Amino acid sequence: MSKTNPPKRKVVVTTTPKKEKEVATPAKGKSFRTSSDKPTTQQLIFSKQNYYWMLLGVGLIILGMILMSGGHMPSPDVWDDSIIYSPRRTILAPIVILAGLGVEIYAIFKRY
Repeated sequence: MSKTNPPKRKVVVTTTPKKEKEVATPAKGKSFRTSSDKPTTQQLIFSKQNYYWMLLGVGLIILGMILMSGGHMPSPDVWDDSIIYSPRRTILAPIVILAGLGVEIYAIFKRY
């Protein structure tokens, strides 16, 4: 069996001068540049006061969790319902946690 070589292709080279390439520029808009070609500064979504309110809300949530913790029995042989189901744990701590969540919602939606 004889192997056949594929036919060679002719290559044509031209030396005509090329035109200068035109560089596409991005459309001028708010996202790229202003009319004066200065970089735009993006404003932050939240102001400094929003972050203070957020920290206050996180603090209230942590305080509520601390109020809900604790309450070990003095003796393992005695069960005391007043320690486990105290008003501090069942009423005060959930109210403080919900207040913290309310402050967080206020901090997110408030515009200064």
